[in-house]
Amino acid sequence: MEGINILERFSLKGKLAIVTGGGTGLGKIICNAFAQSGADVVVAARRPELINETAAEIREFGPKAMAIPTDVTNSKQVDHLIEKTITEFGKIDILVNNVGIAKGVDSSQSEAFKEPKPIWELTDDEWRYSLNTNLTGTFYCCRAVAKQMIKQNSGKVINLASVGGLRAVKGNFAYCSAKAGVIMLTQTLAITWASYNIQVNCIAPGFIPVMEVAPDIQERSKRFLPMGRFGEPREIGPLAVYLASNASDYVTGECFIIDGAASTAYAPTGYYPSTVQDERGS
Repeated sequence: MEGINILERFSLKGKLAIVTGGGTGLGKIICNAFAQSGADVVVAARRPELINETAAEIREFGPKAMAIPTDVTNSKQVDHLIEKTITEFGKIDILVNNVGIAKGVDSSQSEAFKEPKPIWELTDDEWRYSLNTNLTGTFYCCRAVAKQMIKQNSGKVINLASVGGLRAVKGNFAYCSAKAGVIMLTQTLAITWASYNIQVNCIAPGFIPVMEVAPDIQERSKRFLPMGRFGEPREIGPLAVYLASNASDYVTGECFIIDGAASTAYAPTGYYPSTVQDERGS
């Protein structure tokens, strides 16, 4: 049997990746992980100053980088992102659809820990904004990249879902609906593009804060986490590299949960059976 260099299977050297939402948070972590693995990266998000900063960090690792301001809820801007990338690099090997929001318009991650609104207070704009950002933007990017990857007869697509797309989060109607849609879109794309050697998978993070969480919320939440801690943003990088690399060539249509078994223990749902509450002393 011919020897296999395992580390080479995980290398992204010579690959070109697009990462949406790459200016901050998990998107930025993924950009840096790709760069350290050898990939050239196109960073896309709405705020030029932030994606330019990420691109500069990527260049420090050695690979090429380009920042393209893009609002993924605008299909014309998404088409421009793909066209400009192909013009500059001639290919697209990897697409990471990372853009997402937790709750309504102009919400921050801290919103995820607040008591949800009753459904009658959820506005049309909040519903549309969440679905457009979390689901429709992912669809626009996949649609725009499809012809190029099919032409290449190769490609890796990684969609960022959430454990909230697998298990209901109390009162979080739009977000859970959108993230569940991302998972089903991933599976549909996977079986549709399998014959073109394109692998499509998604990552479903759990409690991985990218901003400071108030100490009282940390302590209250950690009691329900089997590992006793939140995930760290850096922990998503190796998984993204695996799914972007040749090491995952026979993996497609899968949803990789990274939450320290929190979803198994009811933690993300916002609803805990009384027996669980009693056993955990809350």
